[in-house]
Amino acid sequence: MTTPTLRRRDTVLSPSAIRTVLIDALRKFDPRYLWHNPVLLLTEVGAALTTAIAIVEPFVGGAMPSGGSMMPPSFTWLLAVGFWMCLFTATLAESIAEGRGRLQTQSLRQAGTSVVTRRVLNYDQSKDRAARDAAVEMVDSHELMPGDVVIVEAGETIPADGEVLWGAAEVDESEFTGHAGAVIREAGGDRTAVTGGTHDLSDRLVVRISASFEASAFERTIRLASKSRRQKAPIEVAFSALLASFSLSFVIVALTLNSVVSPVAPPVSIPVLVALVVCLIPTEIAALMSVTGIAGMSQLLRRGVLVISAKSLDTAGDITTVLLDKTGTVTKGNRSAIEFVPLAGVDARDLMRLAALASVADPTPEGASIVRLAAESGIEPSEADTSGGRPVQFSAVSRISGIDLPDGTKIRKGAGMAAATWLKQQGTQPQRHVIDELKAVTREIASTGGTPLVVVMKPAEGPGRAVGVIHLQDVVKETVPKRISKLRALGIRTVMVTGDHELTAKAISEEAGIDEYVGNSTPEDKLALIVHEQEQGHLVAMSGDGVNDAPALAQADIGIAMNTATSAAKESANMIILDDDPAHLVDIIEVGRRQMSTRGALMTFNLANDVVRYFTLFPALFVGVFPGLAALNVLQLHSPASAILSTVIFSSLVMVILIPLALIGVPYRSTEPRSALTRNLIVNGLSGLLVPIIGIKLIDLVVSLLPGY
Repeated sequence: MTTPTLRRRDTVLSPSAIRTVLIDALRKFDPRYLWHNPVLLLTEVGAALTTAIAIVEPFVGGAMPSGGSMMPPSFTWLLAVGFWMCLFTATLAESIAEGRGRLQTQSLRQAGTSVVTRRVLNYDQSKDRAARDAAVEMVDSHELMPGDVVIVEAGETIPADGEVLWGAAEVDESEFTGHAGAVIREAGGDRTAVTGGTHDLSDRLVVRISASFEASAFERTIRLASKSRRQKAPIEVAFSALLASFSLSFVIVALTLNSVVSPVAPPVSIPVLVALVVCLIPTEIAALMSVTGIAGMSQLLRRGVLVISAKSLDTAGDITTVLLDKTGTVTKGNRSAIEFVPLAGVDARDLMRLAALASVADPTPEGASIVRLAAESGIEPSEADTSGGRPVQFSAVSRISGIDLPDGTKIRKGAGMAAATWLKQQGTQPQRHVIDELKAVTREIASTGGTPLVVVMKPAEGPGRAVGVIHLQDVVKETVPKRISKLRALGIRTVMVTGDHELTAKAISEEAGIDEYVGNSTPEDKLALIVHEQEQGHLVAMSGDGVNDAPALAQADIGIAMNTATSAAKESANMIILDDDPAHLVDIIEVGRRQMSTRGALMTFNLANDVVRYFTLFPALFVGVFPGLAALNVLQLHSPASAILSTVIFSSLVMVILIPLALIGVPYRSTEPRSALTRNLIVNGLSGLLVPIIGIKLIDLVVSLLPGY
């Protein structure tokens, strides 16, 4: 199998892609587009004004003097070209980032093409779950809407995002996640979600569509990676407003400069005033701020994380606490029954029979494993045993499931507390010795990291009773312990929250290396925990995949769902881990911090550049009237015209240097904020001084060779 384009072809642009990027950069000259970036719009206005003056100058006697210095005939034209180049390099930065995103999603666009599929008419889940006898119609996948039910046979493409209602199959998701190999998707449990555009490799599935084509994961990935609908994060909006205010101050200086100096010096020409504004306003920061955001989203997509909200990526760098759901996040989620533990006085075969009856209508992998384990001992409920019975499905509130048999017998299995509560509701108070025995058995199972399910029953006549415990075993994902230790190295506190027994939570958290754990958690408990952490001043990332995780995901500063999560969890999350590997939590935080470091480096570099540009521009403004200003010409630039033009050219070229930095990002090192700030000031501050000193001086040596300069 070839390596997917999504994960590999993101560093090199083909000739056709380069052409598209260049044309796109020119399209961004549209004032309607630049209106959202006032700094670049101001640069365009200055370039247009200077161009108009350059056209008019030959008809009014040539280039006008500026501040007492004569300017060469070509000066205004060269300034205009420099301004346009400055604007072009600014828009080019964003176009390159978007071009990389488009290339990155090339394979996804191919996988997201429409297919013809069978839509089930009047699907009846209770009588015909497999849709064997249902009427179907052939429709285009782009016509499917949430709630539609479709049939997918082996070898076919899954037409849209959805959840498996019946069946189990191997599904190839490599084009989407970038990982070769098939995964199991089956009805019930934590592996029901399927993604449109992936391929059914083995068996028949009945799927309920959860999202239309426009809202599918493929389309969202394509749009976000290519920035076709990317919304600016709040920090970008706030920073754009700050840059606009900062730029306005230079505009005011340019508009009032001649009035202030008129008693002692001749006026500065309009092209030179424009050069003053264009060179000193934070054009580089304004152009590259959004590029760092696009690059961060692309970096995470290459690592298998879909960023739905730009704000979440900005927040990722400040996260202090990560809350992890156990099943499907820390563990593999495919819990299987490995043992039946009968209580004293209960026959093991009776426990197996009751457990199998309680699970025969349970569609989850856990339920199927209970039936399978009982069958291995020769206990298989017949159809006569369950015919006419009423299945009771599990819910996050009751935390119990089972069946009501036709003869009036009720059987339930679930968490210990939930089972005991159910018995009380049936009018039975378990005896103290039974409760003590249950506690001992469940504690022993939970202490090994297993999940105990208590089996209870209530006959049609007589009191209810507990009969035993089912031992379910789950496995910690291989990548989790190493990544948890890396989160700790980044200063992140990890907390596992689960509805399982406290001892199970303790054993799993110790095996995974998680800092803290909370067991027996309801959805309300998870939500309250996040609110409490936020009230303590922590920024919280929550990772989960179940319906019961949705409220917590919505409340968290960053909600992270697995790709196999339920639709409710995905809708509440603002990041989705495409390959279900929680190890990407480290990637999310590292990319967020790298983005913060990159923006800090760009700002420091740009401000240091401005210091040098002050000393190249201001002496040139009035040196023709006040020769003493030549002492401020520390770079010994050849002439006022050469100094101004060289600074403008450098402002265009420096963007070319900074584009790769914005796309790749600066290395992030896990250190104290004070030392990180010191390093930033030293490294980027010094380079921000040295680069313009060397660059402007070299450009001046070339410009001075031109006639009149």
